Amino acid sequence: MEEFDFLVIGGGPGGYVGAIRAAQLGLKTACIESRGTLGGTCLNVGCIPSKALLHSSHLYKKAKTEFKNIGININEPSLDLSKMMGHKAKGVEGLTKGIEFLFKKNKVTYIKGFGAFKDKNTISVTDDANNKKDYKFKNAIIATGSVPVSLPNIEIDEKIVVSSTGALNLNSVPKKLVVIGAGYIGLEMGSVWLRLGSEVQVVEYLDYITPGMDREVSDAFLKILQKQGMQFNLSTKVIGVTKNKKGATVSVEKNGTKSDIDCDVVLMSVGRKPNTAGLNLDKIGVKLDSKGRVETNHQYKTNLDNIYAIGDVIAGPMLAHKAEEEGIAVAEFLSGKYGHVNYDVIPGVIYTAPEVASVGKTEEQLKEQKISYKVGKFPFAANARAKVNDEGDGFVKILSDEKTDRVLGVHMIGPDVGNMIGEMCLAMEFGASSEDIARTCHAHPTLAEAIKEAALAVDKRAIHF
Repeated sequence: MEEFDFLVIGGGPGGYVGAIRAAQLGLKTACIESRGTLGGTCLNVGCIPSKALLHSSHLYKKAKTEFKNIGININEPSLDLSKMMGHKAKGVEGLTKGIEFLFKKNKVTYIKGFGAFKDKNTISVTDDANNKKDYKFKNAIIATGSVPVSLPNIEIDEKIVVSSTGALNLNSVPKKLVVIGAGYIGLEMGSVWLRLGSEVQVVEYLDYITPGMDREVSDAFLKILQKQGMQFNLSTKVIGVTKNKKGATVSVEKNGTKSDIDCDVVLMSVGRKPNTAGLNLDKIGVKLDSKGRVETNHQYKTNLDNIYAIGDVIAGPMLAHKAEEEGIAVAEFLSGKYGHVNYDVIPGVIYTAPEVASVGKTEEQLKEQKISYKVGKFPFAANARAKVNDEGDGFVKILSDEKTDRVLGVHMIGPDVGNMIGEMCLAMEFGASSEDIARTCHAHPTLAEAIKEAALAVDKRAIHF
């Protein structure tokens, strides 16, 4: 029976990155993946294909409604949805094969099949032909990610009632799409189909969108999406979904009044849960918390000394880049090095247009924790590059400690802020103050000048606003 130093269950961002790092550090490493392709949810049915559709749909909308405003006259653009989907699939295929190449390059053994623990030192893998093979390990890492959840008594069939997976593969543009849940995934996928011609109605139980986001940014984001044509039913409870010949009827209740919303497709986007079913964790005694997440210590070790867990199966934000950092940290811990993940500097991005990005504490969190802070804000409407590009919606907001001026949180809504947030992550990682950022020369004319101006605004000395 073959034995590995480092055996990873799950070939997503946390698993495959951790496997590559472990192999680089000299550990005999293998990665088990049941999907048939590497990259996990993120690459196959999540982050990457959604960004392909967000990009394509954004260009389509600009060609349809905005090019004429800047002197570009074209015939009425038409949509070839199958070709757009093909472009998405081609990108995904190339990237998954790229990971296989990286495995070969770094001498990581790729094991195709579903892995389940047989005991605390053995994993049994069942392939597509139902053949089973056992593998021994010194250390194993659970990196099996997460799966979509639904509301009680509402079944996701990926045709009429879809998760993000189904929403990425619709074969026609729905006349009307109802999105249940106003979080990151729902708003991104809602934006895609809105741009391509759907009427999009979002139903959210809370009285605001994007829970956990800084409320000022959340409120501004809501107004921008409404201006784009997205409809919202806030403070609204979903009672049920009934499928019919025309599509589905979503039954809702608001302030005691019940009503129905007819639509072609329902996108269920109310969250995700750890994907631990079938791993036999109970059999070997791995402890889970009350939310079904694997319990770990600060080094990602479970209650069993040689079994670790990372990514969506443990506590923390369900983000690909968070899982990657954890995968690398475990590999380094097991190689006698020091693994490190700074959870105060994990960025979050919504890839709509405009984008939304944040890192660190929100104003609400600082108030709750009774931390005295200062605020600096700068609107993109006053940024030269954004102005000439007709992308003036949104702003940059920097929160710094009132006494030390150390940056505690940054929240942005605007063009390309998903890339711009990286500068603020680096600043926070080095413990920068708003003064440090304000005194850093930024190229002109760039969108990033809005960061410098927001930092200047912390001390009430912004130049251009």
